[in-house]
Parts: sequence; C-alpha cells; structure tokens
Amino acid sequence: MLGTVKARWVITTVVLFSVVVSRSKQIDASSDKRLVTLGAYSGGEQEKPTEEASGKLEYDFYKESCPEAENIVRTKMTWIYRQHRNVSAQLLRLFFHDCFIQGCDASVLLDDSNGNTNHSIEKQAIPNKSLKGFDKIDQIKEELENVCPGVVSCADILALATRDGVILAGGPYYPVLTGRRDSTESYFDVAMEEIPKPDDNITQILHLFSSRGFSESETVALLGAHNIGKIGCEFIESRVNNFTGTGQPDPALPTDLLSTLKLKCVNNANKATSSNSDASQSSLFISSGAVFDSHYYQNLMRGRGILFSDQQLMVNMRTAQVVAGFAYNGTAFRMDFAQAMTKMSKLGVLTGSQGQVRSVCSLPVDYY
Repeated sequence: MLGTVKARWVITTVVLFSVVVSRSKQIDASSDKRLVTLGAYSGGEQEKPTEEASGKLEYDFYKESCPEAENIVRTKMTWIYRQHRNVSAQLLRLFFHDCFIQGCDASVLLDDSNGNTNHSIEKQAIPNKSLKGFDKIDQIKEELENVCPGVVSCADILALATRDGVILAGGPYYPVLTGRRDSTESYFDVAMEEIPKPDDNITQILHLFSSRGFSESETVALLGAHNIGKIGCEFIESRVNNFTGTGQPDPALPTDLLSTLKLKCVNNANKATSSNSDASQSSLFISSGAVFDSHYYQNLMRGRGILFSDQQLMVNMRTAQVVAGFAYNGTAFRMDFAQAMTKMSKLGVLTGSQGQVRSVCSLPVDYY
C-alpha cells in the first residue's frame, strides 16, 4: 500500500511541475529589501494605499492621536523577538484565529465578554485553547498605554505586531491599514464550528476560506504560514495512531516521517497532562520550520505535510497546481502571501463608532 502511495506522489509531482504556468510577478532589488527588513519600511518608504482599497480603515490612522504608535509596536516586537523567536508564529496563529471569527476585532483576546462566564469566551473554544502570544500583545499594549492611554486598539496592535513578526522571521512586508476598534463580545460557539481543524479535508478547508472571500490560491498562500513555528503533537495524534478510526496510521505518511512523528510524540497525552511547564512541553511539538521560505510547499509535493489538512492541498488539482507553483517560485509565494494577509487584516473590522478601544486587551471597557 505504501509503495503504491509513494508511486502516486512521484507521478503527481512530475505532472504538476509540467503544468505549472510560470508566474511573471517581479520585484526589484530595492523592493525586495523592503520586504524582508524592518528598518526599510519605517518612515516615508511605505506606499500609501488608495482610498478605494482602504475602505473604512486608514493609512497611518494614529498620525495625530498617537504619532509614535506603529514605531512603538515595531520596537517592542523587535525586543520580544530577540527573547522569543517563536513569537512570530504564535502571533500569526493568534491573528488568524481572531480574524476568522467575526473579523479582526480582538475578540479572541477577551477573558470576559459582557459578563459571560469563562466557558463561553472565544479563547476557551477547543481550537483556541493552544493559542499563545496573549502576553506579548499585553506587553505592547502596556507600552502604548503609557504614551497614548485609551487610543490604540488591541485589534490594531495584533494586526501590526503580526505583520512585524512576519518580517522579523524573514517573511514579506505587507501594508496594514489602521483604525480598527475592539469587540465587546467574544464568540465561543462560532469559534467551535468555524476554525479550520487539523483533520479537515480539502472540501471543508476551501469552504471555510471561501466563505470569508478567499480564493483557492489565496487559501494555499495563507496556509503557507505553517512554514514557521511548531505543531503540537495533539494535532497529529489521530493521524499517527488512529487515522479515521482505523487504529492505524494514515497510510499516506511516508515511513520515515511516521517513525519520526511517533518517536517525537510518544506518550504525548500522559506528558501533556502531567505538567504545564514550558520545559515539559518542549518535547510535545514538531517543528514546522524556522525559515520563512517555500519548504512547506516542497514538503507537500513530497507527501510530507505534517498536518492532514495541509497535505489535503495536494488532492485537489487546482490547489495542487498552486502548491507546485509556490514550491518552484518562492518569490511568487511571498507576494501572494503578502496580498492575502493584507486582505485578511481587513476582514469584518469595526471602525468609527463601532466597538470600543480597550485599555486592557483581555477586558471590555466597563470592567476596569
């Protein structure tokens, strides 16, 4: 069975590379430098988006109310990144989970939502329980409150800090408009139903992204965020030990990768319940990569996607062609990822008189 599966992957790889249409997107040397460095986009080099594209958000929204806002976020993120290199992946995931549910409104940061009890807040939904980075957003918020109290929203902080984290990790620059306001509610039930799951099939994945306005190619580009960070063993346990209830591993997993995953995640459940310390948890993760490049797509081409949902991108010919294109052309991936992230950052935002600006990101204004 495994030999047949591997043979199919080889055939698929050859076919896909033969049908990939060369992408003509180009970036010059000066633009490329701006994509991968923090210093290059501070000040006047950032290109102002058109008013039509900006919608209700604005370029440099805080230029009068808190002129140093974006610089404070950038400086604090640089400091945090030096201490915690995994913060980029943590904030990327936190940002996705926030924007995917009712838009980019910082609802996932709430510890209390209009007096609701703890079990009904968004961050307690099962897909969100493993989210990290809340403390990093709090650190940035504290810095901003010292300079401009009650001005910069938590939703804007999360959007800006995520973008700066991507750049610090070697990813592309993308413009983030500002002017978001914070939700007074969180959405436990919606998060339980609509956060993409690690065992989702391609139909489920495309439906969830399409319902938020993302095309197939944009979906593939956004999932490229998985090329940095760590994957918890709990997300692959069923694929390794009990695929679709068979009591056996996923037959599509290459033998050597399966052995590695089993070795890394052995007795994972017992370890996870025995202690919550970072030290004990360090062995409960599989690294998905430390460099923001196209290795994620190259692995999918070889049948070596760690998450079942990631590898599902290869079972649909259209998404598989996009995977092959990104595997072959890292520049195309970076540009498409940047465009998709800009689009993601504008999902369902609250602006103007909507929502509120929290002074504490975990609590609605009425609670302090």
